[in-house]
Amino acid sequence: MAFELIPLPYDSEALAPAISAETLSFHHGKHHKAYVDKTNAAVEGTDLDGASLEAVIAKARGTNQGLFNNAAQSWNHGFYWYSLSPNASAPSGDLAAKIDEAFGSLENFNKQFAERGVGHFASGWVWLAEKGGKLSIEETHDGDTLADQGFRPLLTIDVWEHAYYLDHQNQRPVYLKELIEKHLNWDFAAENLAREGTWSYPAPTYA
Repeated sequence: MAFELIPLPYDSEALAPAISAETLSFHHGKHHKAYVDKTNAAVEGTDLDGASLEAVIAKARGTNQGLFNNAAQSWNHGFYWYSLSPNASAPSGDLAAKIDEAFGSLENFNKQFAERGVGHFASGWVWLAEKGGKLSIEETHDGDTLADQGFRPLLTIDVWEHAYYLDHQNQRPVYLKELIEKHLNWDFAAENLAREGTWSYPAPTYA
């Protein structure tokens, strides 16, 4: 059994100019694919062959850094594609109420989310997450993930340079502003808040 590369849930031009088709061709078609391929190669023939990606991440954390990095990056990237949408939207219902409770307003959340992403040193991820009924902004460094850390991830943005450099060079703030104002998938966030358990990377399927 093998993990598959998640197809993009939108056309490759759909996020331009925030993220160009060229960036997606490298980021999804090469970076994400390489993480999935390396994860598959590492688990083939082991006791993790056929396990969920979340189980692979949890087992590799602290014991096999190479496998952990590739499995966690596979998960993070799949979650990231779904965290984005071609269309601007806004949270509603329970999610909107929790954002107001945690941040005062959506405007305050957007500001803080951008600030945390801009201020994140070097490579990593910035997340909107839920734990114990409360929302928070979290950061993970390099290839780390919230997939197995007791949080319920709602949205994430990749702040590795390869996510934005072709389009914005070193202007991470521009990239973040474009995504936060125009492309966050609030329907996906609401689904994650309402679901039992956390989002799961598509289960291994026979190649």
